Amino acid sequence: MDDRLLRKLMANMKCAVCGQRYERANINVLGHREDLWFLSVFCPACRSQGLVAAVIKEGKLPEIMSDLTAGEQGRFTGTVSSDDVLDVHTFLTTFDGDFASLFSNGPEKRGGAASS
Repeated sequence: MDDRLLRKLMANMKCAVCGQRYERANINVLGHREDLWFLSVFCPACRSQGLVAAVIKEGKLPEIMSDLTAGEQGRFTGTVSSDDVLDVHTFLTTFDGDFASLFSNGPEKRGGAASS
């Protein structure tokens, strides 16, 4: 694991004495042995110091299970455009939360005109 990433993670931790978040500049990685990391922390708010022992396990990403072929995966993994975001925003401003109507089979339920 990268020391910078570990400091970033630790910056979300709060001082046990005063509850202030640690600043990255006040977190020092002392070393590690396999998954066990040792860090020193300093809280500028209350001037307390501490020693942190943390177990950080790096896992590999899980394999994605899919029924899609390689070609289908390529076709469906396009980027989200700003128009897509605006369309969803527009939809959500008027959506009443009724998923049953949204996913029903009738076109009149989806906002389309009913055919006769």
